[in-house]
Amino acid sequence: MLSVMQYDLFTPHGEAPQPPLAEQQLMPLAARMRPESLDEVAGQKHLLAEGKLLRRAIETDRFSSLIFYGPPGVGKTTLAYVIARCTSAFFVMLNGVESNVSEIRTKIEEARSRMAIHGQKTILFVDELHRFNKAQQDVLLPHLEKGTVRFIGATTENPYFAINSAMLSRSQIFPLEPVPDAEIVNLLRRAAADAERGLGQLNLCLDEEALQHIAIKADGDARKALTALEVAALSTPPGPGGQIHVTLEVAEESIQKKAIRYDRAGDGHYDTISAFIKSMRGSDPDAALYWLAFMLNAGEDIRFIARRLVICASEDVGLADSNALRVAMDAARAAEMLGMPEARIPLAHATVYIATAPKSNSAYMGVNAALKDVKEGRTLAVPDHLATPTRKKLAKLRGVAEEDTQYKYAHDFDDHFVPQAYLPEGRVYYHPTTNGLELRISERMEYLRRRREQGE
Repeated sequence: MLSVMQYDLFTPHGEAPQPPLAEQQLMPLAARMRPESLDEVAGQKHLLAEGKLLRRAIETDRFSSLIFYGPPGVGKTTLAYVIARCTSAFFVMLNGVESNVSEIRTKIEEARSRMAIHGQKTILFVDELHRFNKAQQDVLLPHLEKGTVRFIGATTENPYFAINSAMLSRSQIFPLEPVPDAEIVNLLRRAAADAERGLGQLNLCLDEEALQHIAIKADGDARKALTALEVAALSTPPGPGGQIHVTLEVAEESIQKKAIRYDRAGDGHYDTISAFIKSMRGSDPDAALYWLAFMLNAGEDIRFIARRLVICASEDVGLADSNALRVAMDAARAAEMLGMPEARIPLAHATVYIATAPKSNSAYMGVNAALKDVKEGRTLAVPDHLATPTRKKLAKLRGVAEEDTQYKYAHDFDDHFVPQAYLPEGRVYYHPTTNGLELRISERMEYLRRRREQGE
């Protein structure tokens, strides 16, 4: 594989060293089928279609530092290798887990010598770039500035969190996406037909439903799909005439259960909980249940999910149905008491209730507006008639009339209401909606507003 290839300074200009033929035949199918041109790359049409920025930069050899960001198996390493072939550059690979500062400096010195001796540029590819610490990243910076190496980094972590800002400012970031199912199917067909690099030397018969199953279960991971095809082809005994028939049943046995891409400290965690909350806010119980199941299957902390339910019930349902908060609180307590797998039931109960409830964020928006005024505006004094008796005595000493310090007890009046100023300057923070039960609140607030205006 690329990571174990050995390069030296005396490789002739423009040639990429290849492993011996016997070694190539021992390589996994996914490694043998690595694309050799941009047109062979599966997926990534948003980056590599004709006229796209990255393709133009590669074809004109006008790039300096690139960072590829995406899940496993979408072609980050492959694309770096194809770029090296397209630009006739020398390809050097480091791994973020195994490499150290000394090795980085050695590779950079070799790149400098290679340019001096052969006039050949070097592409330094760092896999798992997010594993580089600050010192390792800093060693690269001056050489990125000088162009000693053409740098390409690959990471499965969000680079804006995992990579230091100095390196980000010197690099262009390109997100790679999971490979579409249709392109994975085409890739599997090419691998089955390629007699030189693929499985074309075998007498294979591939059922369409088997290919579709592998593509779906691979979940956008081309390497996983090719590995499954290789397992299916090599583990299935030939039938009459020596034909190896890959059926749906064979495909099901050849590809393992899909591994959920869910990093509880990274994007998977935050993206999924965001989708969960937005689905409930958007009144889509089906989507909300799917994202709930996704998190539960990935082993997310049920207490974290329960806390988000409580927040959503208050923030997004609010006064349109105050019972949603009670349901969420009860679900949180029940889930903690039961534990998994039974905790899924009260969590689903609360999820569906919140998703289907009428929505109002009036209380949430009101407190945010009030907090903004408190933080940014002039501090408002408590009106004299709402203050403590001690404050009222001080107000009288300041010459405030006694009637202006008298608090009117609301329960002594009709409807338990009396027009009275509770906040200076007449600010309004709560704007009730007419959704759900908040309609009644809205009607009452309008009635009280009219009474205040009339001074009743």
